[in-house]
Amino acid sequence: MKIAALLSGGVDSSVALRLLREEGHRDLTAYYLKVWLEDELSHLGGCPWEEDLRFARAVCEAAGVELEIIPLQTEYYRTVVAYALSELKAGRTPSPDIFCNQRIKFGAFLEQIGESFDRVATGHYARIRSEDGLRYLLRGVDPVKDQTYFLSHLSQGQLARILFPVGALKKSEVRRLAAELDLPSRDREESQGICFLGKIRFDEFVRSHLGERKGPIIERDTGRLLGEHRGYWFHTIGQRKGLGLSQGPWFVVGKDVESNVIYVAHGRSLSRHARSVFRAADPSWIARPPGRADLEVKLRHSEKLYRCRLEEESGGRLRVELEGSDTGVAPGQFAVFYEGDICLGGARII
Repeated sequence: MKIAALLSGGVDSSVALRLLREEGHRDLTAYYLKVWLEDELSHLGGCPWEEDLRFARAVCEAAGVELEIIPLQTEYYRTVVAYALSELKAGRTPSPDIFCNQRIKFGAFLEQIGESFDRVATGHYARIRSEDGLRYLLRGVDPVKDQTYFLSHLSQGQLARILFPVGALKKSEVRRLAAELDLPSRDREESQGICFLGKIRFDEFVRSHLGERKGPIIERDTGRLLGEHRGYWFHTIGQRKGLGLSQGPWFVVGKDVESNVIYVAHGRSLSRHARSVFRAADPSWIARPPGRADLEVKLRHSEKLYRCRLEEESGGRLRVELEGSDTGVAPGQFAVFYEGDICLGGARII
């Protein structure tokens, strides 16, 4: 089997590569996808892609695997960054990592390598099971590290070509293997944030593209003016940090895009603004639509799952009723549905 291994320079993809080597795979080529926007964002700070690449090269050298660099900045900006900026401008909360996987790692990259490789391996914490001619995406064994939320828009064709070597491991086991194998990346910290930003602050990136527009911060329950914000696109439903308000904690509970107003509620009254029912559009099912109405759902990338009831409405929209309620149901984010360990797919919250 000829395998292309995507390598980021982090510990997860490094262990994935070495596991393939240990299993006896010899026809391996590692690829580093260059999506950093270092030219466009150089005025904001440095992107650590050179450091990542240095670790990736060291890992490949130790494993005796060739490393190639694939530049995908243009494709990334067009299909992921532009989407994120458009959603922010519309007042919604984007999920760029979902589309990075669907459109770049298992999209543009697969198109580039064509049929020259049988499989593509990554360090994602997820699993794949084949049954009755279909491929099912299963949650990773580690509930904290499970990344199926970000893989929820993959197709059958994409899953047919993917390997997740660390999906059946917990993060602690991956760290242990990295130490035992003496990998150069064994002590690297977890990468945080959106991948095209690197060490650049998200607010700085947004400001450079959308600017600032001052507007009022209003307490939803009383209509009282509490302060001023720099633009609704800097804020999302459920946000606590970065509001600059005293006598908190304060949380964002709503936005008026037309008037550039941010609505907040104090922590003591936050439960009044929690939602147990919402709607979602444009569902994307991985193997098949849900076989039953009672499922579980993730509203963001975390280990938190809600039991829910799903109803299909006209126009392909979904009505989702949670068993419980959530204060961070944000339009633009994705609701990702599960039947046991199976990730069924997701839909955009509206």
